[in-house]
Amino acid sequence: MTPFQDLLQTLPATDGIEAIVLLNPEGEAMHRLENLPGTAGSLRVYHALVKRHGHIDRKAAREGLELFAEHTASARAHPGSHPNIDRLLAIAEQGAPGLRARVVLKTED
Repeated sequence: MTPFQDLLQTLPATDGIEAIVLLNPEGEAMHRLENLPGTAGSLRVYHALVKRHGHIDRKAAREGLELFAEHTASARAHPGSHPNIDRLLAIAEQGAPGLRARVVLKTED
């Protein structure tokens, strides 16, 4: 299995993105992924999924679980410790509704 850090390098850059807001099927904001240390990797995975699929459905969620690599196994073993992976597990394996996303671009001051 290719390590998560190596897979990240294959994904589109997110330098100009401040955050991604995840929306439920009704368009209500459910969660905000910030482009900050500790969440930048998750933001990059979610951005790649949205760019490739347009939204996060079961197919995209399964792809995301593959991209999270070794962290997916950790999330399975320790539910709640990786909420961004837990969200994909729920969509891919538990029939949770998919998500849409709104990308928030960085603004220059």
